[in-house]
Amino acid sequence: MEECCSTKPKKEHNHEGHDHDHSHEVQDKSTLQLFLPAIVSFALLLIGITLDNFIENNWFNGWLRLVWYLVAYIPVGLPVLKEAYESIIKGDVFSEFFLMGIATIGAFAIGEYPEGVAVMLFYSVGEVFQAMAVNRAKTNIKSLLDQRPDEVTILKDGQPQTVKAEKVNIGEIIQLKSGEKLGLDGELLSEKASFNTAALTGESKPDTKTKGETVLAGMINLNTVSQVKVTTAYKDSKLSKILELVQNATSQKAPTELFIRKFAKIYTPIVVFLAIGITFLPYFFVDDYQFKAWLYKALVFLVISCPCALVISIPLGYFGGIGAGSRNGILFKGSNFLDVLANVQNVVMDKTGTMTEGVFKVQEVNFGSDFNKDEILKLVNALESQSTHPVATAIHNYAGEIDHSIQLENVEEIAGHGLKATINGKELLVGNFKLIDKFNISYNIKTDNIVYTLIAVAYDKKFVGYLTIADSIKEDAQLTINKLKALNVKTTMLSGDKTSVVQFVANELGIQNAFGDLLPEDKVNKVKELKAKNETVAFVGDGVNDAPVVALSDVGIAMGGLGSDATIETADVVIQDDKPSKIPMAINIGKQTKKIVWQNIILAFTVKAIVLVLGAGGLATMWEAVFADVGVALIAILNAVRIQRMKF
Repeated sequence: MEECCSTKPKKEHNHEGHDHDHSHEVQDKSTLQLFLPAIVSFALLLIGITLDNFIENNWFNGWLRLVWYLVAYIPVGLPVLKEAYESIIKGDVFSEFFLMGIATIGAFAIGEYPEGVAVMLFYSVGEVFQAMAVNRAKTNIKSLLDQRPDEVTILKDGQPQTVKAEKVNIGEIIQLKSGEKLGLDGELLSEKASFNTAALTGESKPDTKTKGETVLAGMINLNTVSQVKVTTAYKDSKLSKILELVQNATSQKAPTELFIRKFAKIYTPIVVFLAIGITFLPYFFVDDYQFKAWLYKALVFLVISCPCALVISIPLGYFGGIGAGSRNGILFKGSNFLDVLANVQNVVMDKTGTMTEGVFKVQEVNFGSDFNKDEILKLVNALESQSTHPVATAIHNYAGEIDHSIQLENVEEIAGHGLKATINGKELLVGNFKLIDKFNISYNIKTDNIVYTLIAVAYDKKFVGYLTIADSIKEDAQLTINKLKALNVKTTMLSGDKTSVVQFVANELGIQNAFGDLLPEDKVNKVKELKAKNETVAFVGDGVNDAPVVALSDVGIAMGGLGSDATIETADVVIQDDKPSKIPMAINIGKQTKKIVWQNIILAFTVKAIVLVLGAGGLATMWEAVFADVGVALIAILNAVRIQRMKF
């Protein structure tokens, strides 16, 4: 995590492709050290202005006065001139440092020493505030996410031993005391333990885990001493992947952000050439042309025109949105997805594991009297052990231990249908009734009226019967649909489960459109129908089985990202705690981020336009120019930081 989530986050201030990284200076220095050059410069400037205007003397003039203001200028001006020089060497001539450099040097050239110092002083103070704001936004995310301790206690020959977390091997046993953070992903060996998972999910309620369940790096043990067997290397932990996700988020720019960057690249050289025009063109049209007066107007114009308010506050606004999401257990892979969610018109969702718990329980086993129920269940359990589907878990929990003496051959998973295998030379089919139809096996059961998920079984070309499996609706599912309706977002449920079950869940929740018995390609066609209406679509699912739909949708949202590495890689947005109520929250974060970004754009352009008009009429001095640049930048930064304090 060497970039945005490292101890040296990059400063997002790259409007001409040139990063000037002040953030590491912010981290390495105290507030006094950061502002010391400005304090020295400000003190010397005040003394100079006092000697100029309030104390009568005949010695503070000529070379002495120039040297005094130069000494006041150097602490704040030299770093900026150095940045300008480095930008020019890299081929980036028209940077904001160049604008500030020529504006202040020009002020000195026409004898406006105090104004030259003042412009650079306030610009430098603004730079420090910008760096501090960006650094704070990024370190907030780091502190929220990078919860891994550097050292862990492992058991070697029954004895506790403290070692570096990155040196722990898979299979070793970690001893976790009450209040300690887990350093690596693992499997809980103790019978039961409660964990604080807020750093990973944003959920403050304790999460109780039982023996054999997965526990993740960053979780805090809340009660008794627990033992955890390490299952993942330090660098491959879920938390590492999340940190990498946040790190990469800053590289995925929103269209607004990209436009401002491109705009600034064209805008800045135009401003420089206009300033040259303001200086020299009046010579041909004005009778009492004075070079010094028009140069001063051009310098004021340059300072006003500096685009730094836009190029810092907009990335900071988006980064604030990403940070607000992280704090609530929502991971955005880029600021572009904040923009898409802000305008989303349709949320298309999977049923199982998204709006329902995904924890199935076998309700009933309905096998024909010609078959030995226990024997068939053993075969079904053995075959379902080849699948990670929640249905397989339900059957395993019902049927008990797997009989490993059963020889499975030619095991095949048929997408959207179920499983097929050969046992003792006979074909076993376990899946939905479409699977039974596919293999032309006859049955005389009416399934339409059963509001449960049905798992059909056929053995040796004969229909055996079915199991009914039920799933419960998530407690915040109703709240989710209500909030989406309040946001004027249309809802659609697509599921491979039988239509009667899907319709039942949709009616319970008030989902507008619901379709069941769908294969993966059917889901793709349904999403294509929505896209054909030129409407934006967010798809919410597990991000793995529904990869084609995720790819087709404008933004793919994965539920339960902590359960699957593939989910984190596939989806555009990852909701870490399985709560569907985070879907409208993610949309709201996108809307608030976009609102703040546009407030900053309008503020910057409006103030600059007013002061430019005043400057053109000779009514604005360097002092107004400083406000139009640094003042607006600081207001925009404070506005952008505001999103990090919002409650969603």
